[in-house]
Order: sequence, then structure tokens, then C-alpha cells
Amino acid sequence: MEKSLGEKICAFRKKAGLSQRQFAALLVKRGVRVTNQAVSKWESGASLPNAMQFLIICDILGILDISGAFTGKSYDIFSGLNDDGRQRVNEYADMLRDSGLYDEPTHEGPRGTRIRTLPVYDIDKAANQGQLLDLPDYELIPVGTEVPLSANFGIRISGESMEPDFHDGQIVWIHQQPKLEHGDIGVFMYEGSSYFKRLRDRVGGKRLQCIDSNYPDVIITNPEKLVALGKVAE
Repeated sequence: MEKSLGEKICAFRKKAGLSQRQFAALLVKRGVRVTNQAVSKWESGASLPNAMQFLIICDILGILDISGAFTGKSYDIFSGLNDDGRQRVNEYADMLRDSGLYDEPTHEGPRGTRIRTLPVYDIDKAANQGQLLDLPDYELIPVGTEVPLSANFGIRISGESMEPDFHDGQIVWIHQQPKLEHGDIGVFMYEGSSYFKRLRDRVGGKRLQCIDSNYPDVIITNPEKLVALGKVAE
């Protein structure tokens, strides 16, 4: 068990790009008086850090799911998530804290600033790359009260098909929801492509409509392949 613990500390240290000497220096700055020789003993299993040292080690190395990292058994929301998934969870938690809407009533710290960080996806760049919200290529943008609180993400639109209401290069804020009604404007996935259009859903069939009538609508011939990602936030 000791050697297993030490090996995992070693693996996380190397993943962080730290030498044993650099790691020891960071520990000293946090009040843990150790040398690189002590780090070497931990990693070889010759000795173990005490409880306080262990918690500081995890903090320095960015280990949030301690149980999952060292025992393989997660007992929290990080269970089953890879590094990217864990990062997304942390980003969402930061967004909730920043919004100020979910503060613990007894919390003595400053209330939320209502400044949030939301992901913005480029619809044009996402063409034929899969589900828009699963793509790693997005931009995080801090927003304030100018953006509706219902917004979960933004899209940067391309082209003039939604003029005069929406403009080329504009960021439009979206509330994520799986179902849109006739007349709603939102983001859709259809046969591998992403669209920002108005939904027309009548007995005769579905289509994604452009506001500018000079542009053709997208006729939905396979309704089961149409996926709604969200509606313009209000």
C-alpha cells in the first residue's frame, strides 16, 4: 500500500512537470519542511507523509478527487470522469459561485459578483466535427448582468442568413434545452452540421428557417436526426 501511494504521488508529480527538488520547494513554501530526499522516500515507499502533508501534496498537485486518485473508488461527482470532464465540472462550479445565486446563507465570505464564465462555440468552425457541445475547441468568456442568467453557453454565428435580428460574428447566448417549439430560434444539430435557425414544425414537416428570405431553409427529411441544443436565452 505504501509503495502504491508513493508511486501515485510520483506519477502526479511528473504529470505536473515538477522535479523532486522543485516539488520539495513548493512544499516548503506551504509550511511543509521537507527536502527532495524526503520526497524520494515517499515515492519509493520507504516512508509516508503525515495527514496534513498528504492534503497539501494533493492541493499542490491539483488532485481534487483524492479517493478516486489513490484508491480507484470515487465517492463524488467526479466518478467516471476523465481529466477534461473534471475540468468541466470545476468550471461549472466556478460559474455557480460567481453568479451569487447559490451562496450558502451562513457563508461569511463576499457574495457572488454575478460575473460568470461561459463557453462560446464557433458554429462555422464546428462544421462536421460532431456534437457542438462536446467539442473541446471553445472560448471561455466572462460575462455579467448583460447576459441573461438563463444562458448556459454562447455561439458565434457566421453569415447573414439571420439578419436583421442577428449579425455575422455576433455572439448569441443560449439556454440549453432538449426541446424547442414551433417558432423558437435556437441551435440545432442535423446530420453532422450545426445550425442557428428558427424552428418551423407543422403537419407538413419540419424545417430550419432563415430570417432573411434570400437564404434557403434547411428541410428536415429525417426528423429523428434533428437534435435541439438550446434556445436563445431570455
